[in-house]
Amino acid sequence: MGKILTNTPHFLKFRDNMNRYLLLIMATTMTLSSSLGQNPISPPGVYLADPSARVFEDGRLYVYCSVDRNLDSWCSHTQHVLSTDDMINWTLHRDVFCSTGPEDKVPYSDRVLFAPDAFQKDGKVFLYYCMPDPKFPEGVAVSDNPVGGFSEGKPMKLMGHNQIDPAVFMDDDGSMWYLWGQFTLKMARLDEDMQSIDESTLHENVITESEHRFHEGIYMTKRNGLYYLVYAHLDKAHRPTQIGYSTSTNPTGPYTYGGIIIDNDHCDLGTWNNHGCLIKFKDQWYVFYHRSTHGSPMMRKACVEPVEFNEDGSIPEVEMTTQGAGPPLDPAQSIDAASACVLHGNVRIEGRGQDNEVLAGIKSGDRALYRYVQFTGREKAVRLRAKASGKATVRIVANSPWNLPLASILMDGTGNWEEYSVATKALDGKNALWLVFSLGETTSLEIDSLLFD
Repeated sequence: MGKILTNTPHFLKFRDNMNRYLLLIMATTMTLSSSLGQNPISPPGVYLADPSARVFEDGRLYVYCSVDRNLDSWCSHTQHVLSTDDMINWTLHRDVFCSTGPEDKVPYSDRVLFAPDAFQKDGKVFLYYCMPDPKFPEGVAVSDNPVGGFSEGKPMKLMGHNQIDPAVFMDDDGSMWYLWGQFTLKMARLDEDMQSIDESTLHENVITESEHRFHEGIYMTKRNGLYYLVYAHLDKAHRPTQIGYSTSTNPTGPYTYGGIIIDNDHCDLGTWNNHGCLIKFKDQWYVFYHRSTHGSPMMRKACVEPVEFNEDGSIPEVEMTTQGAGPPLDPAQSIDAASACVLHGNVRIEGRGQDNEVLAGIKSGDRALYRYVQFTGREKAVRLRAKASGKATVRIVANSPWNLPLASILMDGTGNWEEYSVATKALDGKNALWLVFSLGETTSLEIDSLLFD
């Protein structure tokens, strides 16, 4: 091998480029979040809503999200992206697009950023965003990178047909469609610039709230010649907590109402809406959606579940789980209490510090569910990390909260975090796990984690 000359212009340029590349890699890997596929896929302390998933030319799946930051309002002035190549390990890319601050990319408005979508065409990534701005509710920015470097946003040219919640769809013939709307859905062909519509192709009332339960948050996909519109579905209890769908053999309809894919009711006592998408990734179809926390309609967490199709193309409704796209939980590994998929009563998931979330607000009779845990039949004890001030009992029950408990943990705490360990009955196979709470009138209780030995 010859001697490497380190003072030539070519080497110095190579070195500078490598330094910039390494800095970029360091910045990205610092955001790495591995959740082993379980829900929520939003990391602790990060509240991601309105997930829209896309598979790009690099084969990686990207989920574009709005970001909740408080209990009083929807969304914020920034958007994050989650990405994965295996549905198990997730990378969080923060602040890929902002409407205020030093990275402001929306010079014409300082409004918050509502639900986004993105699409890659000819190597360019187009980020479609919307804002509660009556003059400029929808906009688009462009980048060579799925997770940053976006140009300044420009208002979409919608010829006065303004609303919110944009989505983009490419048909098999290469035609591009832009979809948007609330209560009633609009769609039109996108021009070549990907930033304006061909008004002559505008279709209104493609689906409606009265006929299809369409509330907002549209997403379009295609499978086996059938077009699927997926959306926030308003039906049960007059809240759009469901992700619903309608189908057609023509992109512009008419559409036949299909039903509910998933319902986030009982993810939190304050939940009010849902927003998501339906996408195929590596031979498996998934529904993405969000759940509320903190006893509020806001502070939402992105989640995902596998879905299947019937022979006629219909979709059986799936349940919320803790395992998400991953395998059932290992009982010998610490189970994060905040991964509960169903909550009954006053109990809710709340943040405690920057990177920690717990079950809080617990009252007597409340219940928390974890689907699913893969027991081995060899577990002999269960350990629970909790903070109690006063007397409380946590019963750990398999499959139904009315079954006899596997274990009962009695507490008389002083308000400090403690680990409680008791013997448990043996259990084998895949099971749902309930925590059932009994508290004294003045007792407060928070739960951090549990595991089996």
